[in-house]
Amino acid sequence: MVNSNFCMLDSDSPKTHSRLKIGSNFLGILNDIKRRPEDAAKELDVSSELIFSIIEGRLDLPIELVDKATKIWPVNKRDFFVIDDDCSNGVKLMTANDSEKSKRIMNRAGKPYYEYRDTVMSTVAPFRPEWILELCTVEDNDPANPAVQWNHGHFMHQFTYFIGEVNFYYEDSSGNKKVAIMNTGDSMYITPFTRHSFTTRSDAKENGLILALTYGGQLTGDIQQELSALSVELGSNFALDFSSNESASAELLTYHRKISNFTLTELSKNTSINISDLKLFENGSKLPSFSELKQLANALTVNIRDLLPNDKTESEVIVKYHNEGRTWFYPEDNDSYLFHELASTSTLPFSKSFEIQVNNSNNSELDLESGLHQYVYNIGNNPITLTWKLNDEIFTKLIHSDDSLYLKPFIKHNFRGNGKLLVLRIGGKIPGDSQRELSIVGKKNAKRAISETLLWFDPKGRN
Repeated sequence: MVNSNFCMLDSDSPKTHSRLKIGSNFLGILNDIKRRPEDAAKELDVSSELIFSIIEGRLDLPIELVDKATKIWPVNKRDFFVIDDDCSNGVKLMTANDSEKSKRIMNRAGKPYYEYRDTVMSTVAPFRPEWILELCTVEDNDPANPAVQWNHGHFMHQFTYFIGEVNFYYEDSSGNKKVAIMNTGDSMYITPFTRHSFTTRSDAKENGLILALTYGGQLTGDIQQELSALSVELGSNFALDFSSNESASAELLTYHRKISNFTLTELSKNTSINISDLKLFENGSKLPSFSELKQLANALTVNIRDLLPNDKTESEVIVKYHNEGRTWFYPEDNDSYLFHELASTSTLPFSKSFEIQVNNSNNSELDLESGLHQYVYNIGNNPITLTWKLNDEIFTKLIHSDDSLYLKPFIKHNFRGNGKLLVLRIGGKIPGDSQRELSIVGKKNAKRAISETLLWFDPKGRN
């Protein structure tokens, strides 16, 4: 019998919201494996009252119950736990003073190479930002300079904003060492596992600084766990050849044909496309026309977009100098903000980066809102006031120079004052295919998809 002597929590406890979410998630698991609460109680050898108390958020979910459930049901331990929300009012702030307290020196080759500091991070946000002071100084711009210590690359995507005179070293897709001469306002993006390094140039008045914002894309979390469970050998087969439009188109078509167990003969019969053309499509010698893609998608029961490669093949490293970025005022017919475009990539359409010049405005309208997670760093010398609204309540915070903050998606807000902000917007796991799936579920059922509240059937019957 599982120990049922669990601590009751006060309804005003900070844990209450998390406990309710865990209870809702637990009900969702039972629905998915078609267990009523009383079925779960019987199989887990506990009382029905305990199961209902967990579902209703009146009791914590005990780890020993999770251990037992994973032994008898085809579920994983991590399925039972939900993300803790560390910014219940929609915003989390880290001051420059708190950031300085986190500083640590990283040595490479026996010498101080970087000074790291944390800036704001949240349990619900997909980014892991780093404040990095370049302690290594170089006398030249040679990418093969022996003083430069290279890393092995890392799993996270990385956007970097440069402050001061910094050399950025990276390897191209052929393994050749390169260097980009960066200055304040320049930016770059690198794909995961790109080897790189940074130094300060010897003629600089002070050490160069970077704001390196690393973040997970769609592969982190559940996706990475699923790939790992499949094994390296099997999971690696999901990586198709996207080195060119032709190869990407060929591999996407072949993948969808094979998971449907269609022969070329059968696909030809269902599309009226002759087999010789299908072979050309699948070996990358020819791209299907739009009408042919429509026929193929219909035969394979997919959307045309599922057979389309990316519009363009971009470099693994994108360097953007400040004078290359577009600028525009926002909102319409207003100069409250001057947006300056920084480095971005079309392979991550839900990743946006900007420098925003905040101009003095007396307008109290909450004129900003983004359906992406937002990281904000005050790169200017003046404090900026942030005002936002959540659950019909208005909040205000003062963001001083070198403070950083996180805003949840769809928070209506504004910035007021006279200064400059660095803003990175990241989609996380929801925009894209997950957003499309939620949209198909529909707004009517979205609440249950986010937080299950009902048993999947009514025991009393329903006509």
